[in-house]
Amino acid sequence: MISAAAAKLLGAVFKIPLTNILGGVGMSYFSCAYSLFMPVYSLTVTGLSSAVARMTAQSAALGMYANAAKVRRTALTIFSLAGLVGSLLIFLLAKPFSVYSIGSPEAWLAVAMIAPAVFFGCITAVERGYYEGMSNMYPTAFSQVAEGIVKAAAGLLLCGYVMNYPQVITGYFPYITDIRAIAAAAGIAGVTLSTAGAALFFGAVRLFTKTPESSESYVMSRKAIVRELMATALPVGVSALVTNLTALIDMWTVIGCISYFGSSMTAPEGVSEGELPYFIYGSFAGIALTVFNLVPSVTNMLGKGALTCITAAYENKDKKALEYGTLQALLTSAVIAVPAAVGMTVLAPELLSFLYPQQTDEAAFCVDSLRWLMVGMVCLCVSYPLFSMLQAVGKTSSPLKIMLLGTAVKLMGNLALIPFMGVDGAALSTSLCYAVILIVSLRTYIKATKLHIGAAQFGKVVYSGAMCGGAAYLVSSVLKKAEASQITVIAASAAVGGIVYLGLIVTLMGKISTKRSKSA
Repeated sequence: MISAAAAKLLGAVFKIPLTNILGGVGMSYFSCAYSLFMPVYSLTVTGLSSAVARMTAQSAALGMYANAAKVRRTALTIFSLAGLVGSLLIFLLAKPFSVYSIGSPEAWLAVAMIAPAVFFGCITAVERGYYEGMSNMYPTAFSQVAEGIVKAAAGLLLCGYVMNYPQVITGYFPYITDIRAIAAAAGIAGVTLSTAGAALFFGAVRLFTKTPESSESYVMSRKAIVRELMATALPVGVSALVTNLTALIDMWTVIGCISYFGSSMTAPEGVSEGELPYFIYGSFAGIALTVFNLVPSVTNMLGKGALTCITAAYENKDKKALEYGTLQALLTSAVIAVPAAVGMTVLAPELLSFLYPQQTDEAAFCVDSLRWLMVGMVCLCVSYPLFSMLQAVGKTSSPLKIMLLGTAVKLMGNLALIPFMGVDGAALSTSLCYAVILIVSLRTYIKATKLHIGAAQFGKVVYSGAMCGGAAYLVSSVLKKAEASQITVIAASAAVGGIVYLGLIVTLMGKISTKRSKSA
């Protein structure tokens, strides 16, 4: 979790200055590349780490370390080839996707630049899954930080160089007229280099670590390993693919609906009427969704941590351990997500203005969208560990079905709401989508495990969050009337709200622990 928070902080260090450099239209090129990359990446990579972790955990629990090593070798061989295919697919689709999907041929270079990241991501996913299955989270943790450092440093340096020396760079790309498209591709190159850096990191780790020795008589055949890996990885990968289709839905529906129905927003200086839909989409994807995704990426690590212990408890039919691990993962996710969502809602104008000082038009435009997204952020944070736990108890296909339902809600919501609410409709439909996903996921997990998960603990977290928001709002109101500086408003409001929240959480969660110990 600490490494995920550090990696996300490094991601913010990369994405926020990048948005300040590129602006709304430039970020539409960047987001176009990501919207194609993420579905392919998710299909080939996302389920892989969980599948390798689950098989490795099962082998390690039985002392079958030779089998775990064979799982690792087989997965590296099979999925390196899958990664090559995915990279080639993105590269070949770069131009037609840019031209026919969003009508922006200038974006093709950014799309092509991100293609190799799928190959390196597959290698990294196998290695992370192996170590996670061995209950060793340190390689995953350190590789995430290394990846974040390379991405921030390389991406910003390359993008800044392009913007500072446009005359030199445009000579190499005579068919691209907008320097922001080349700069966006340079920023994307930092992402690709970061995935290569993570793969090299694991190569170095293997040189200095030894695989545990064992002499078991039975080792699974390569065919059986591939079959089991695919049985777990494919449903999870398709589920993640469906999840990332929401980015494609936003791209197509936001740009398409605003182009067709128009917008009540006046185009800011330097943005033509024809560029306005791209400006709106780029601002929403580059600012509102970037801030929205900060916290869920941290709670996603709770799912990785929970997968191994939930698998062990479920396989051993230890209901007490299963209930304890479930409550720990879900409550921790809620404790992290609720105050973050409340704080972002209360301080949205100040926060976005502080983070994006050079893009004031884009930041002001995203304030309401960010607020509409916050309920969805909490639901997504709690859903992440639920998905991992569903995999752990053998419900590998359930996340796919649930995400398909959520994606349908997202698509219908966008089409119904954007014509009336503009891009705020896309934000509201995102929250509705993840609320449906959380409710159905929780119901499916409870039915599969026959656990009783009380609502009282979560109600106390919500109550603490509401008090946190109220305290932060009062402090910010007083300071704004006193004409305090922006950073003072943010820091003081967050500090007071945080103190109130922590005080209530410690008090209320202490009572929960006492009741649990007495009943035990």
